[in-house]
Amino acid sequence: MTRTVSVIGAGIGAQHLTGYAALPDDYRIHSICDLDAERGQAAADAHDGCRYIQDFKDVLADPDVDIVDICLPPHLHFSAIMEALDAGKIVVCEKPLVASLAEVDQLAEKVAQTDGIVAPVFQYRYGLGTAQLLALIEAGLAGKCYAGTLETHWDRDAAYYAIPWRGTWKGERGGALLGHAIHIHDLLPWLLAPVAQVFADTATRVNDIEVEDCAALSLRMGDGALITSSVTLGSAGNTSRMRLNFEGFTVESDHAPYSLAAKPWHFTARAPTTQAQIDDVLADVTEAKTGFVGMFEALADALDGNGGREVTLEDGRRSLEFVTAVYASAKANAPVTLPLGRDHPMYGGWVPEG
Repeated sequence: MTRTVSVIGAGIGAQHLTGYAALPDDYRIHSICDLDAERGQAAADAHDGCRYIQDFKDVLADPDVDIVDICLPPHLHFSAIMEALDAGKIVVCEKPLVASLAEVDQLAEKVAQTDGIVAPVFQYRYGLGTAQLLALIEAGLAGKCYAGTLETHWDRDAAYYAIPWRGTWKGERGGALLGHAIHIHDLLPWLLAPVAQVFADTATRVNDIEVEDCAALSLRMGDGALITSSVTLGSAGNTSRMRLNFEGFTVESDHAPYSLAAKPWHFTARAPTTQAQIDDVLADVTEAKTGFVGMFEALADALDGNGGREVTLEDGRRSLEFVTAVYASAKANAPVTLPLGRDHPMYGGWVPEG
């Protein structure tokens, strides 16, 4: 079934449009909505049949729009999602989904009331590299994960933070942990198990901003794996990397910062698993849709009743629970165990008062 989609926000939203355009059997681009007429019209002009609309309410009132894809600044996400659900739209929303566990639980209540759907954006899950790893896990060659490392080493200078809402608690709701490393951290519970404990330290060392731009995390996963994560926006260049040590092999991801799984990953056998066994499985994994295209294809499959690969609201909540625990740990300088209850001091949000 083909569904019509309107993208709200022509920044990263322009890339979303390209993702939908690559799946013409699943989606028809209806419009791009942005307050900046020049930017919005330029994004619309790049796709046949796409109109430019300036007022979000006009999108919500249009019965031809099935899906609203929200690519607004983070502080606008919650209200925009709630309005879209009330209007009967399927909702896709960029990270961070909202700014607290309390807000995501309110979204869940609204979804139940409206029989709606909210799909958070975690495009790192989709691509050849992750397809290879999943195939090896399914083939029984991985075994348990012992330990691993993550790196989100990106370069963001003062020019990046010239946009007024960036770098502020009010506008961004968080720093590198919320806006940059959130994607690679999403891979851990998806591939391994939920995070059971986090011990985090954060700092603002690179730019003159309110939120963190460096972090060091020590994680214990629910399956016992020990993971460290290093985050900085003060790197010479942009690199994302994941290295996991399983019983049967060690895997290292590609290092592309925005499409970690687009290219093949490197797998090295660990006895008694042989490299030939690994290579035999990988020989059958030759292609996979990457990034936004892969995510939107999985969403279309789920909407057509063939779910299993889509990102769910529960995934979004798990990500925000992890972020909450990280900020709580950094504030207390102590480990924090998960899951978090509604009585947790940061259930209502981690943004500092004042």
